[in-house]
Amino acid sequence: MNRLVLMSSAMVFFLLSGCMYPDDQRAENRIAYPDQLQSVEQAIERFQEDTGVLPIRTFDENTSLYQRYVVDFNQLIPRYLQQPPGTAFESGGVFQYVLVNVEDQPEVKVIDLTSQGEIRLLQQRLNEYMRQHRFAPIKEMLDVGLFLLDHEALNYKEAPHVRSPYHDTWLPLLLTNDGEIIIDYRIDLNMMLQQQEHQFEEGEDIRSLLYEIAPFVPVRSVPYVLDDNGEPTYSMELRKK
Repeated sequence: MNRLVLMSSAMVFFLLSGCMYPDDQRAENRIAYPDQLQSVEQAIERFQEDTGVLPIRTFDENTSLYQRYVVDFNQLIPRYLQQPPGTAFESGGVFQYVLVNVEDQPEVKVIDLTSQGEIRLLQQRLNEYMRQHRFAPIKEMLDVGLFLLDHEALNYKEAPHVRSPYHDTWLPLLLTNDGEIIIDYRIDLNMMLQQQEHQFEEGEDIRSLLYEIAPFVPVRSVPYVLDDNGEPTYSMELRKK
């Protein structure tokens, strides 16, 4: 398996206000340590060599791409791993361990769960609004089936955002026509495109650029492609495939 390459700027992530985790949670459980990801990856490699399958939870076809291959630590313990890493949600940490590139060379990455509190609050406000009005408060259509919400109608003074796991910035929250709240990673993708060499084909999903140089997968995301100016843009068409 490839060595895990981590961006130094994406090492420490503090809890967002209103998140599901206690205030006194140990700081070391909020850091994506390279050695912990490496130990899980090695355990999975041995498990696959012995069994021919991957130790993942069951998922259905409607599960979003980066949440499909969640590591099932119960299958690894105790033969391949003594216990989940302290950073894992199962141990009180803020990361959910997942796999990418499962068909070629599985690599261990993590989902940063610290954004879930803000997303849950937005979902609650949206549900309440729709119960009263029977439609969502749409401000703008960004792509076919992708919308910017009217945050004022949902009693927000400012548009809701979540902290990026990749850079020191905040990312907008959007709504799909399926009713799913997603995170808009265009800011991160723009920065990555400027910082890293890349060769994407026309119409190719560029989200891999995010997790190739960081330990995090772009959870709650839609596909992005490069437009004629070489900038990231949404591609809801790819989401259907």
